[in-house]
Amino acid sequence: MQRHIFNCSKGCPVESTLQIISGKWKSVILYHLIKDEVCRFSELQKKMPHCSRRMLSLQLNELETDKIIEKKIYPVIPPKTEYRLTSFGKTLIPVIIEMEKWGQMYNHINS
Repeated sequence: MQRHIFNCSKGCPVESTLQIISGKWKSVILYHLIKDEVCRFSELQKKMPHCSRRMLSLQLNELETDKIIEKKIYPVIPPKTEYRLTSFGKTLIPVIIEMEKWGQMYNHINS
């Protein structure tokens, strides 16, 4: 997917951020990579049971294309693939952590 740099109103930097982390699962993937540092595909599947294998793969590929995460494939059988945040991806840590805090507050208020 082609990404755009928005050069318009004040909301555009938010729009730029959202085009990278939007999608139902990208922020969740990033959250798990922040908490665990490295995750294998199968570990992410277990942590996100409502995300299909195909969707997880698609979201990981988009995050990798955007240079937010990096993938390491080990030449073993069965194949072992690990994902971790890139240096650039680590700049999203404060954003995701604030989302975690807000979500905890929301869950507490509505429980």
